[in-house]
Amino acid sequence: MSIPALLLRPPRPLLRGLCTGTFHRYHCILYSSTLLGRGVPCAQPLKPLRRGYTKQMLLSSGLRREFCAQTTLKDYTEELSDKEQRLVDKLYTGLIQGHRACLAESITLIESTHHRKKEIAQVLLQKVLVYHREQEQLNQGKPLAFRVGLSGPPGAGKSTFIEYFGKMLTERGHKLSVLAVDPSSFTSGGSLLGDKTRMVELSKDMNAYIRPSPTRGTLGGVTRTTNEAILLCEGGGYDIILIETVGVGQSEFAVADMVDMFVLLLPPAGGDELQGIKRGIVEMADLVAVTKSDGDFVVPARRIQAEYVSALKLLRKRSEVWSPQVVRISARTGEGIAEMWDKMKEFQDVMLASGELVAKRRRQQKVWMWNLIQDNVLEHFKAHPAVREQIPLLESQVLRGALPPGLAADKLLKTFQSRDS
Repeated sequence: MSIPALLLRPPRPLLRGLCTGTFHRYHCILYSSTLLGRGVPCAQPLKPLRRGYTKQMLLSSGLRREFCAQTTLKDYTEELSDKEQRLVDKLYTGLIQGHRACLAESITLIESTHHRKKEIAQVLLQKVLVYHREQEQLNQGKPLAFRVGLSGPPGAGKSTFIEYFGKMLTERGHKLSVLAVDPSSFTSGGSLLGDKTRMVELSKDMNAYIRPSPTRGTLGGVTRTTNEAILLCEGGGYDIILIETVGVGQSEFAVADMVDMFVLLLPPAGGDELQGIKRGIVEMADLVAVTKSDGDFVVPARRIQAEYVSALKLLRKRSEVWSPQVVRISARTGEGIAEMWDKMKEFQDVMLASGELVAKRRRQQKVWMWNLIQDNVLEHFKAHPAVREQIPLLESQVLRGALPPGLAADKLLKTFQSRDS
């Protein structure tokens, strides 16, 4: 039998040999140009995976064999000490078993700025990512959780809404994780708002997990590690992730790059000061909710709802299958919140059926990568010995007005660029 014919219809003994023989460390994917079209997989991955893979592809020009060395988990863990390895194993095991304490400790680990702890956190994230992909495969490739971003101006009632909304979801059998991103105090570095203290009932619910995280000056109200925290929460079995962000403005685009759905909460009596955010943040919203629609605010809430319905019609659609909608809700009476959840589920179903949700998540992975590169490049720049020596001198010259900031920046960049010369 020729090699191409053998690859088109591999006998079972050959597959067993690849699994148990010298190729046991590889992940084999067979491609056929006749069964499913050129370059389309026609066989399921072999089970012994997570080590590496080889691709055998049959093209019109003949057989081409590629060996792709996938980074192994062993490569990540071989530099850990026994104590560090036991810590990673403990956190990983507790996390996938749903222990809230292990989830909290894991998020604390990834939020650490200590160099060694950041390396340990990457090992843990790699293990969770492998587990996450396995669970998605068992779920027929569908996302394990529904990620929702919440934003709105101060006083919109975000925390009050989340408490009522969260209790409703947990009573329906969902597991909810709330990542409440607070602005940081410049004095202590901690969170200012203390969102968790304002969600008393939800914080006592065993099917809900609330994690306030200080922004530490990050623009957009999203921490550097929010994406990693989302991944850990999903690994812990939480099927709905709410990310509550601070402030309103163009910088809130950051949260839209890490969630499936972006929800904007607006108070009913905001007045003209909301005009400035209409173009900036409303164009990113998949759903707009006018809060506090009860009592004397019912009439203003209806007026605001009508205004935003008209405004959304003027904005370019970001999706081919979904048009942003405006609803009125009251966290005090519960009016409209169940209907709001129905619209959110409708959004998820429509986006999944069209394939836009999966494509959106893939794009978000690329954005995540470049955001991390940007952060790490700045850290690497500041840590460079020659740059670190010149920073105090140039900063003092800028403070005295003896040197323009642009020229000082150019000098530091030239110092960094000439480090190898």
